[in-house]
Amino acid sequence: MDSQSVKTVEESAHPSGYDAHKNVKGRKRHLLVDTLGLPLSIYVTSADVQDRVGAQCLLAELKSLLPRLKKIWADGAYTGEKLARWCKERGEWELEIVKRSADTEGFAVLPHRWIVERTFGWLTRNRRLSKDYERMVQSSETFMEMAMVRLILKRLAWGEREPSKHALRVLPSQPPTKNHDAGTRAPGLL
Repeated sequence: MDSQSVKTVEESAHPSGYDAHKNVKGRKRHLLVDTLGLPLSIYVTSADVQDRVGAQCLLAELKSLLPRLKKIWADGAYTGEKLARWCKERGEWELEIVKRSADTEGFAVLPHRWIVERTFGWLTRNRRLSKDYERMVQSSETFMEMAMVRLILKRLAWGEREPSKHALRVLPSQPPTKNHDAGTRAPGLL
């Protein structure tokens, strides 16, 4: 479980806030993923909502949808006995905070946390999700879901995909052309 603050545009309506930690005026995307990085729950709030409060909104109705969920890994922003107790009471979930070791300097890949960060990377590869352009938060959530459906369909169709048009293939039955012979060069090239 993690969150990502994204900027909004002028046309975006309320809710919009200021995330002082990330120095971003906009909205915050809260995301719970499985171990493959596929979203289990998506919730969008204004950027000034704390991660612990957003987590409660994200997990509120999840028990009936995911009865087998037992453990939730989260980063340090979700630290606190109140949220851990709420998770235990609400869904019988164990909230485990994945922390950096004290001797680590700079960037380090942390176990379990990189999965949700990778999912945010997949989402922001979509131009429509680089910023929050939507007037309603429900539209933002829907576009995130559509982006993940697109990614999953693309992976399912990977085996049936034709080779790229730009790939140069010379079949063994065809003789090489003059420009592709080992000893010749195309005109104008050194």
